[in-house]
Amino acid sequence: MTWGRGRCRYYSRTPTLKRQRRTLGQACSSCPSPSPLTKELGLSSVARFTRMKVSTTTSGSSTSGFFFSNTSRRFDSRSRTTLAAQVLDKKRELSSSSTCTSAAASSDLVEETNFMLYNTKAREKQLFVPRGKEPISMYVCGVTVYDYSHIGHARVYTVFDVLYRYLLWRGYDVIYCRNFTDIDDKIIKRAQETGEDTNDVTRKFIDEFHVDMVSLGNLKPTLEPKATEHIADMIEQIENIVENGHGYEVDGDVYFDVPSLDGYGSLSRRKQDDNRAGERVDVDSRKKDPADFALWKSRKPGEPFWESPWGEGRPGWHIECSSMIHKLLGEKIDIHGGGLDLTFPHHENELAQSMASCKQCSDDFSRFWVHNGFVNVDAEKMSKSLGNFFTIRDVLERYHPKALRFFLLNTHYRSSINFSDSLLNEASARCYYLYQTLVDCMGVLGEEVPTLADCEKHKESKEMLSDALRAMGDDLGTQQALAIFSPALKSMNEFLHTKKGRKNPKRVEALKGYYSGISEVLKILGLESEDYQAILDGLKVSALARCGRTAEEVENIITMRQDARKNKDFEKSDQLREELMGDGIALLDTPQGTEWRPVSIS
Repeated sequence: MTWGRGRCRYYSRTPTLKRQRRTLGQACSSCPSPSPLTKELGLSSVARFTRMKVSTTTSGSSTSGFFFSNTSRRFDSRSRTTLAAQVLDKKRELSSSSTCTSAAASSDLVEETNFMLYNTKAREKQLFVPRGKEPISMYVCGVTVYDYSHIGHARVYTVFDVLYRYLLWRGYDVIYCRNFTDIDDKIIKRAQETGEDTNDVTRKFIDEFHVDMVSLGNLKPTLEPKATEHIADMIEQIENIVENGHGYEVDGDVYFDVPSLDGYGSLSRRKQDDNRAGERVDVDSRKKDPADFALWKSRKPGEPFWESPWGEGRPGWHIECSSMIHKLLGEKIDIHGGGLDLTFPHHENELAQSMASCKQCSDDFSRFWVHNGFVNVDAEKMSKSLGNFFTIRDVLERYHPKALRFFLLNTHYRSSINFSDSLLNEASARCYYLYQTLVDCMGVLGEEVPTLADCEKHKESKEMLSDALRAMGDDLGTQQALAIFSPALKSMNEFLHTKKGRKNPKRVEALKGYYSGISEVLKILGLESEDYQAILDGLKVSALARCGRTAEEVENIITMRQDARKNKDFEKSDQLREELMGDGIALLDTPQGTEWRPVSIS
């Protein structure tokens, strides 16, 4: 069975999610110091923009527009208090949940492992340590909400979810911010195609994005700001850039003057000559230099708009993230993440905007720039134009979410990952083996759940855990950590199912040690569960969906095979077994009868 090609289909059912509006604070100066999240609450005089809604009509359809009236007022300290309270609430929620083991329980393990993280800007792995008592600030560029999320989104947000979990496991306070781009050409185009309001389009796909993230097991970030909530901050930052001589206005559009900024290109290491007109940059004769990019776009008929010092319009894409980072996290953050394709131009331009908006700012906008590799489909780069583009929903119709997550983490995050049925089948089979072993283990151990103390008592499991955590500390070596499970799982199955293993006097001690050690790593990877049997059942349902069979069909074939064996028709028995094996279903003859499970199709 092959994947369908062409554009992804739309889903008519939209789950209703509980939405929470967050007051993220009022506009602040372009160079907050220290971060608004940690600075003592105070008052400052800054520009304040009041949001008002208007409506324009184009081709018989109503399109929302917005403008701002510029007034001067004092900083609303209540909003800053609200934001700080949200961060504290998130910390308490995470510390009390089972998603990551507390530092207190793992302090010795944390001390044994340093954390080396690859920094794209430095082109090397560097030791990651906190800046002091400040919470670690991590910003990951979010989705443009005009369509269902695809497998590339699944990878980037799963990668940074694991990084988030790992930092929490190390005992750090983390402020994880992931934005939504809710104003963009693609959003406007979708609204015009469907006759919807742009706000309706973005609300729908924000909700659908959250559904996908929950399916994948990704934790909710501390903050999820929307671009349209921070137009005032973007306008203020653009004004600072222009005032500092790094931007200029042309016919209501505002451009960043790239040659004016020394050090532009320090992240991607591209030279100015690389941006030759007609090759990588759209030609616009109004621009001073072909590499100059839009900070503000003048209003076009039928588009949402905001009032600005340069007239009605909307922000460019690149200004969104740098202004939201300055507003919510401060002038310097610890980690900025995203896909490798964002290195240039998006992240390069973010860095430039940050440097240009405040005269004293250096190029240390982010201490670490972290990027994950591309997703290829059958060894070809995934692209809508090539017709090999798949949504997360497409994949989860055929594969269990844990199998997809396992697949994504079984390749190092900086490497390209090849997305194919064969590799997903293999991931599904390995998931089943992992979770079946854990279920069988608890069948022996009973209701008492093993703890890390049990792992410490057993030499082999303690070594396995240490090796896996060292792999995680070496630039998030998730694929190596998963590989380290293999010998442990083999030993567990020997203790569980062989005569020699069942008689071993250290059987229970070993099983407790291995179970607790593996569980510790699974929590960091986001592969843990409170009900592993439910995952096994789900993996079997997905396997049936892939081969187009029902559970009843499989049971009927099992019965037919048993009858053939009773009649000593071993040729037919083998034929029936091979028929199911070709569909990714393996039969296991046990003292309790014949069982089936998903396997990889060779």
